[in-house]
Amino acid sequence: MVKPKATVLLLVVDAVGAQTLDFLLDQHPGKLKLSNFSRLGLGRIVARRHRQRLGRDGRKTCAMRLKQASASADSVIGHREMVGIVDPSTYGLFPNGFRWDFIAALEKRIGRKTIFNKMAGGMEAIELNAAAHEKTGHPIVYASKCDPLVQIAMNEAVIPVKEQHAIADCAFELAREMGIPITRVIARAYVRSAEGDIVRTANRHDKVLPMRGKTLVDVMYARDVWTAAVGKTCDLVNTAYHERIKLTRPTFLDPGLRLRFMHPKKKDTNPYTIQGTVNVLAEAAAVYRPGGTFVFTNLVDADSLYGHTRDVAGALRCLEGVDEALPLFEARLRKGDLLIITADHGMQHREDYGYHNKEELPLIVERIGFGADLGGIKVGPGKSLCEVGHIAAQVLGCAKDYEEACGFKPIGFRKNQAGNRS
Repeated sequence: MVKPKATVLLLVVDAVGAQTLDFLLDQHPGKLKLSNFSRLGLGRIVARRHRQRLGRDGRKTCAMRLKQASASADSVIGHREMVGIVDPSTYGLFPNGFRWDFIAALEKRIGRKTIFNKMAGGMEAIELNAAAHEKTGHPIVYASKCDPLVQIAMNEAVIPVKEQHAIADCAFELAREMGIPITRVIARAYVRSAEGDIVRTANRHDKVLPMRGKTLVDVMYARDVWTAAVGKTCDLVNTAYHERIKLTRPTFLDPGLRLRFMHPKKKDTNPYTIQGTVNVLAEAAAVYRPGGTFVFTNLVDADSLYGHTRDVAGALRCLEGVDEALPLFEARLRKGDLLIITADHGMQHREDYGYHNKEELPLIVERIGFGADLGGIKVGPGKSLCEVGHIAAQVLGCAKDYEEACGFKPIGFRKNQAGNRS
């Protein structure tokens, strides 16, 4: 019988940087249900003032803080760095909206007028302009408060989804032609509920900067490692995957898993992403994968649902929901498999909005069936998110390929002895 190859789950808890986590804990001194995160060593990562609340466990894991080497705090940049691409470019925001000549050229290309063209939060822009958009058919164009991107909101009943995606693609190519420094364009699809509420849908489309080079995903794909993107990772690291999973309907949620929606109106997407991840891990254990399996999952709610709205209680409830899911993942991993938990950036809560923040990021690594040395896996000094990719590559037998393809030099890497660095 052929011994099954390893599975690596890279779990990105969006926007929960180390300083962000400390801030959330400062704002909420009450009880938290984070027993699994505590067991895996989160208490070794938070500031000392919070360690008594979370404990000092993590005896069988690596728990530490990582620095980001790329210049900007952005979901695209963070996810790409953890699979091997450092981006030295800086990107600005557009507080006054986009240049008039860009808007004029865009309208000419898509054959529609546009409205708004101001900086605003996502729901804010839609709520302010939905009536005008639905009356005229003009897309709502707006600048993000925290990301260097163009957002275009459209009602699916007014502009078909296929056309929405084409409009986003057109806007991205035009911005590149005109030298406007953005990382992506997002088509924000929405519908009206039976009650008339605005509901953003899973038909959102991201047109993203082309890759600057090969990533860990490309290396693994070429080595016949089954690569699966769950959630929005395939939009951010837009390269070849064997499987892309985005569940959107409650009927796909296994009642036996007891996944909970944390938002009172069930706007959460994390339950769907958790279910998709569980499905992939179950497949990895049951289906022959010659090179093993790499699962790249993003849990976005702490960013999009609770981060930009500065909802501290909601963000912590969201984190509790992730905590509840960790045993579901661990139960589907076998001896030698790897669970990696990190974040793509932090979230700074200002008076007006939650802004992406460049800060230290948590890293928790658990190798099933092994202790703090992770079975001989070498861990870096915490200078770059690229170290995350190197840890995963070691388990799947392609570390040298990763180093060569991404130009990554494992300087300062050493065998993990203590299980953490605080």
